[in-house]
Amino acid sequence: MKRSASLLAHLRDILLLPVMVTVVIPYWIGKPEVMPSVYLQLVGLLIGLGGLTLFLYTVLLFKIVGRGTLAPWSPKQKLVITGPYRYCRNPMITGVFFILIGETVFFWSPAFLMYAMLFFFINTFYFILVEEPGLQERFGDD
Repeated sequence: MKRSASLLAHLRDILLLPVMVTVVIPYWIGKPEVMPSVYLQLVGLLIGLGGLTLFLYTVLLFKIVGRGTLAPWSPKQKLVITGPYRYCRNPMITGVFFILIGETVFFWSPAFLMYAMLFFFINTFYFILVEEPGLQERFGDD
């Protein structure tokens, strides 16, 4: 049995993937000139924090149960089917998507909304066409 991925591997993969998606690329897109009301910003912040909470919980499940990181180059040793994975095949991506939606509402940005939709569609097709067949092959009936 392989050991769980190190904390350093988790931090590396978080910086390379979700931080790039939720911080670096939105920074490149740029925030709008006019900011929305403080109420919309509060709603966006709450949506983003909910997404961040879901994301962090799923990373913890990958470390403890799956014994791997979130990155495809660090495959999990065990299929994670507990917590939100019991109800949703990709709650980690759902968490990241909610972070992006939170940023969209916080900045009230059509460009951020288009980016969030692009993220959603790319990931949906990737998981259906690539990841799910790979999981079926690796974990079978689990």
